[in-house]
Parts: sequence; C-alpha cells; structure tokens
Amino acid sequence: MGFRCGIIGLPNVGKSTLFNALTKTAAAQAENYPFCTIEPNVGVIVVPDPRLAAIADVSQSAKIVPTSITFVDIAGLVRGAADGNGLGNQFLARIREVDVIIHVLRCFDNSDVMHVEGKVDPISDAAVVNTELMLADMASLERRVAAIRKKPVNARKDDNILLPVMENALSVLQDGKPVRVLLDAPYEIGLLNSLMLLTVKPVLYVCNVDELSIIDENEYTRRVKTMVEGCEASYIVISAKAESEIAQLSQEDALDFLQTMGLHESGLSCLIRAGYEKLGLITYFTVGPKETRAWTIRKNTKAPQAAGVIHSDFEKHFIRASTVSYEDYIQWGGLVAAKEAGRVREEGKEYLVQDGDIILFRCGI
Repeated sequence: MGFRCGIIGLPNVGKSTLFNALTKTAAAQAENYPFCTIEPNVGVIVVPDPRLAAIADVSQSAKIVPTSITFVDIAGLVRGAADGNGLGNQFLARIREVDVIIHVLRCFDNSDVMHVEGKVDPISDAAVVNTELMLADMASLERRVAAIRKKPVNARKDDNILLPVMENALSVLQDGKPVRVLLDAPYEIGLLNSLMLLTVKPVLYVCNVDELSIIDENEYTRRVKTMVEGCEASYIVISAKAESEIAQLSQEDALDFLQTMGLHESGLSCLIRAGYEKLGLITYFTVGPKETRAWTIRKNTKAPQAAGVIHSDFEKHFIRASTVSYEDYIQWGGLVAAKEAGRVREEGKEYLVQDGDIILFRCGI
C-alpha cells in the first residue's frame, strides 16, 4: 500500500534539510531494506520497527523486509498560493496527492537565514499556509455547489446526498476552521475525501528547532503546543540541522551522538513513526524461512482485506487466518511452540487484524 506524507511549509523553514536528512538516513541504514529516491524530491523510507529483527531471530528467516512510507518534499508556499501565486498551483496539486501533511514550522532564530515573512513566528506561518489551503477548498466547494444548484432537482440524483455535506463543509471553512474538524462525522468525511479537499487531510506539525531546544522546549514550540490543542492536529520537535549531522555518521557513532544529547532515538525515527500513526496505520507480519515481512494496513481492517494487501487472490479466496500475537510468538519461541501452548487462534472473515499480529492466511487457491 502506498502511503505518502507531504512535507510542506513556507520557504526557508527547513523542509528540504529535513527531507534530505530523511533520505540520507534511510540510504545509510537500508542494507537489505528496500529504499529508493523516486524523484529528487520523493523518497521511500523504511518504517523503523524493532519487532522485525526479533521475529526474524526466532524464525531464522533469511531476509527481513520492513514496511515503508513515502515522503514528498513539496515546493515552498507563499501568500496567494490559492490564487496561483508563486508555485501555488503546483504546491496545492502535490498536497492533493498525499495522505498526511507534515507541516514544518521554523522555531529557531538565525539572522543568517532569511525568513520570508520578515520575522520568526511559527503561529503566523501556520496561519498563512492553513489560510491558503482553506481558501483553495472554499473555491473548490463553491464551484461544485453552484454547479449542483444549477441542475433541476429531479436531475441531481446522488448530488442530493453530497450537497448538504458540501454545504456543511463550506460553513466550517467560512468559520475559519479546516474540514477535518468534522472527523467525528465519519460519514461526511468519507464523502468529502472523494472531493480531494486539502484541509480534510491529517496534519502533523514539525517544530524545527536549534540543537539546544531539542530536549527543553523553547518559546516557539510552547506556542505551537498551545495552537494544536483541540484542532485535530499534533506536533513533534526536531532539529533538522542536527538530524543532517546524524545522517552522516555510522550507526554506532549516531547512537553515541544521540546519547550525548540525551535522546534514545533520532528525531527522524520519531517523525516516521508519527507519520505512520497519524495515518491510522498498523503493521502485521508474515514469517517463513525465506523472509520475515511487515505489511501495512489501516486500523480496523478485516482479515480478508489484510490478506488482499499481499495478493488480491488471497482476499478473493480467503478461508481463515492462523494468528498469534507478537508477544506470544516471542515468548514461546515460534509458531509451532505457540500453537502447542494454545496461543494460536483460527480467525474468520470478520476478524479485525491487530497491530503486531503474525498471520498465516489459509486460502482456497
């Protein structure tokens, strides 16, 4: 499944530095993992998961295949993007193609790095970007609503279902709020997702700080924390500059560097996991002598659809799933011993796959 995270923000906030650190880290740690840079500004990054190595150690698999997520470095936005200013049209089009927005905010002072707005103010920066996204959504919805209203009532068919949903979304936008505040109304969100709206997408704010502010929050990050409360978004703190330095080190030296800074993992690992979680994704595993592989699915996915991620025929001819939790697999030392201990379950078509499940699918093919 191809999940894409779009890195956005104003110019000179550290988007490309962060993206370059991501891709360098992935390339350095890839080894047998699948990694590639599809375009100069698109990279497929391994999702760190220590469970894979533990499972492979028990199963003695010849190869480990982790799951991955795509990061896209999207051109910097300026005021008026919704009207096509700067690279506005390109910027907005690229956002429509991603599943989650990684919004980088400048939370550091540096007189050598010019700020496009003339001063460092992450709240104002966020407002500039969010306003452009809301304006673009408003224009899109207004056009669609006007087109439907021009039709005779008896000719609207399915539009009669969509029209009140779009009108509600327009009302939300006119109140200065993103459409994702309707997340408590999943029926409406499902319909609005089909319209490729920008402000319906989940958002993760990345506070780009100096090295001294990674552990202790600074004035800027505290303001961002207040901003995201109650707005259906979340945030993490990263120093893109420090991550770029870490990306140049060996794995051993990188660990030493992180320990010196009082960290147990890199900010980029935190970012990758946070993006994965923001999308509402979980991981299940398949195990065999050839490979231990991680598979990405959305939460609340039923067993046949989870099987379909491997191959569409597995979903079509699904019979049952032999399932054991990661904890039981490790504790009992493999599938055979776990089954003898009564820890392997036989699940049917209605089973909701859980994060960490190790599954053997039984199919009639």
